[in-house]
Amino acid sequence: MKIPVGKENFEEIRREHSYYVDKTNLIYDLVNGTDNKVTLFTRPRRFGKTLMMSMLESFFSIQKGNSRDVFEGLAIMKHDGFCQEWMNQYPVLFVTLKGIEGLSFVEAYTTLQVKLSDLCKANENLLDCDTVNGDDKQLFREMMAQASSLANIKDSLKTITRMMHAAYGKPVILLIDEYDVPLAKANEQDRAENCYYQKMANVIRGMFDAALKGNDHLKFAVVTGCLRIAKESIFTGTNNFVSYSVLDEDFSEYFGFTQEEVHDLLEAANLLDKEKEIRSWYDGYIFGSTPLYCPWDVASHVAALLKNRNTRLKNYWKNTSHNGILLTFVERTDFDVSDQFEALLNKSTILQTISDELTYDTLHESEDNLWSLLLMTGYLTKADPQEAGESIALKIPNTEIMNIFEETVVRYFKDTLALDRSRQKELMKALWDGDEGKASEKMTDILFETISYHDYHENYYHAFMTGIISGLGYAVKSNQENGLGRSDIDVREKSKKRGMILETKKSEKLEDMERDALEGKQQILDKEYLRGFTGFDSVICYGISFYQKKALVKKLTL
Repeated sequence: MKIPVGKENFEEIRREHSYYVDKTNLIYDLVNGTDNKVTLFTRPRRFGKTLMMSMLESFFSIQKGNSRDVFEGLAIMKHDGFCQEWMNQYPVLFVTLKGIEGLSFVEAYTTLQVKLSDLCKANENLLDCDTVNGDDKQLFREMMAQASSLANIKDSLKTITRMMHAAYGKPVILLIDEYDVPLAKANEQDRAENCYYQKMANVIRGMFDAALKGNDHLKFAVVTGCLRIAKESIFTGTNNFVSYSVLDEDFSEYFGFTQEEVHDLLEAANLLDKEKEIRSWYDGYIFGSTPLYCPWDVASHVAALLKNRNTRLKNYWKNTSHNGILLTFVERTDFDVSDQFEALLNKSTILQTISDELTYDTLHESEDNLWSLLLMTGYLTKADPQEAGESIALKIPNTEIMNIFEETVVRYFKDTLALDRSRQKELMKALWDGDEGKASEKMTDILFETISYHDYHENYYHAFMTGIISGLGYAVKSNQENGLGRSDIDVREKSKKRGMILETKKSEKLEDMERDALEGKQQILDKEYLRGFTGFDSVICYGISFYQKKALVKKLTL
């Protein structure tokens, strides 16, 4: 059994007899269920957009000759009359804008010229057709030679579709994959080069205006990307333009794997015993009202299991896209999202205003835009399949993405806290001075600046205190064997022959904090923890109780 990991060519997958999750009914629904001149599908990375576009090319392309062999046995072949009418009946122009990037606009523009040159070389037969206009052939040769003017680059897709229409006598189906990559990459580098984004947006807008707006040589177009760029920004004046995002019900089942599809895959691979753990790690997305798995993760892990059934679950998704989006959030100083991130990390939901129509150059202008970005790029998902409207409850979809949040967000807050030594030093001074009131105040202040998760478990508070004290250079031991038991936190400053014992407790209610702190003090006495500090001039002991982001410190008087 072969699992195609990283393969995005539909015909290659089918001809090599690799496992294929049948999504071919999308073709029928696209043609028979809509009357769109231009259809835009937006989905996160690694949810099968490019493979879907390759499938469309194989089905419609008159250049392919006969594609029945690669579609044999698939759902679309049940629509016999439809297949006779549409299969291999139209010229198809398939262009991907993936890889159009650079550290400068000139560098990115050069890669676009190379991409268009390759596209022309793949359709070089158009130059041999007598029905193609001579002026178009000259423009075509200039594109092949990477010698086109900016005006001709903007007209490039329309020029090629016009030539195809003349050559084949039929209007063209235009497929544009990853249309927003040049804009996303330009936006990332815009600070390094002023107006990089505006220059690239001008080029892409010009190409789309010519190719998609009033193009008489177009049968229809399908476009894919990660975000829906606002119509007035890129798709200006495009008629009969319809977009389907992760919020829309239509076509929701065609991107990602459904539970039934994953079950069938695991059954075929004799891996049904792995279904529960795979669901925990890679399920949890909701597009429209359809629950879905990330297909890249499932395919990657099943392929690994077929080689070794003991392969551990791991994060495949994080290696396909950097996590700068999350850092963009937490590094902002003009709004505070720590409470929302904390709720998400504790497996709760947050209610946010969402828009599925954005522009890259304004993504960071509002908090709502950034939450929308996290939803559209797969870091968050809808919490309720039936929910709709502008305000939507969001959650982290699964264990895999939870790990990314923990690694990125929690580490950032810990690193930020570590840089602020002044509060930690004030806390430690209060503890060494025996000032329980000030110690409680400083500890609470620091808690309010951190991201805490896992439902405020006691071991979180334990790790919180250990991290602060060890970060200041003190020798700290956790669960050190002392007397008749093990003390929570044991601090020793041998140069001054002084020590400290901290016994931490997690309170279930605010009113329990006093009792729990006193219980911590009593435990130090009952377990005789002080016996482990023989030879020290002084040892100060505290019982500390925590409730959410509050701390109460009680000193043990010896």
